[in-house]
Amino acid sequence: MKIDVIKRAREVFDIEAGAIKDLKKRLGKNFKDSVSLILKTKGRVIVSGMGKTGIIAQKFSATLASTGTPSLFLHTAEAIHGDLGKVTNDDVVIILSNSGSTEEMKQFLPLLKKIGAKVIALTGNTKSILAKYSDLVLDVSVKKEACPLGLAPTASTTATLAMADALAVCLLELKGFKEKDFAFFHPGGALGKRLLLKVEDIMRSGKANPIVKENELVSRVLLKITQARAGSATVIDRAGKLIGIFTDGDLRRHVEIDRNLSVRKIKEVMTKNPTVVYKDMLAAEAMRILQEKRIDELPVVNIKREPVGLLDVQDLLKAGLA
Repeated sequence: MKIDVIKRAREVFDIEAGAIKDLKKRLGKNFKDSVSLILKTKGRVIVSGMGKTGIIAQKFSATLASTGTPSLFLHTAEAIHGDLGKVTNDDVVIILSNSGSTEEMKQFLPLLKKIGAKVIALTGNTKSILAKYSDLVLDVSVKKEACPLGLAPTASTTATLAMADALAVCLLELKGFKEKDFAFFHPGGALGKRLLLKVEDIMRSGKANPIVKENELVSRVLLKITQARAGSATVIDRAGKLIGIFTDGDLRRHVEIDRNLSVRKIKEVMTKNPTVVYKDMLAAEAMRILQEKRIDELPVVNIKREPVGLLDVQDLLKAGLA
């Protein structure tokens, strides 16, 4: 059978977009009360579902957990085979089910009531057993599925996900959840690195940070740079204060015009008063400086302008701050 796939895809988009738009018309007191109930709970938010809706439930639980609302996923069928022990009377249980009337639901719901947990339903059937046993019901019914057979959950799962996302977003805003909080829960992600990683976490120090005195010869300085496997050396005065940096760029600029470069004092050929960063500065800010200045290394200094490290652009790139 041949079909116009572009036309069909657009029809799917229209059906699913329409399903979400219909949700807007049904938002009201139950949605507000659901947000309020979750905010006030002393326990966790346990999200339950099975089948395709169970996958949406897992995503919803993960979104809650990563945005400041403690949550776990509970498979509806597994709940009646031992996992019900995860639920306490301090918890709010959000159950996602389009029909709301599965056999597992009939066993699950009375037990939740016996435990004393509050129940919020996201269902496409507001007259189901799930709706009957729930404290609050959010109607996520759809006019039709995008599946031409009306069998595969498509528009219904999209509507359920949209309602779940609306709850999660309202909760994170009411909690005052900020970028730094998100980064705390995602330390391994790009955002976490930008907001949490500091210069001192990446900078080279000790033997990997060549520091030379202003009167040392260039030949000696080059040896120290090679031994440290670095791209530059930090230059200090007699008091130990940073006064310059000698980089590969400085070497290239002078080697072509000065045959006696190797016996020059480093203070004669170094870059004076270079841009510096501090160890408690965010690594992302240091990366911005490197990019703006179009340089590869930055000396790291303390408040006395004494060198404590060397920041190389390659180290920042390896840390995922590109």
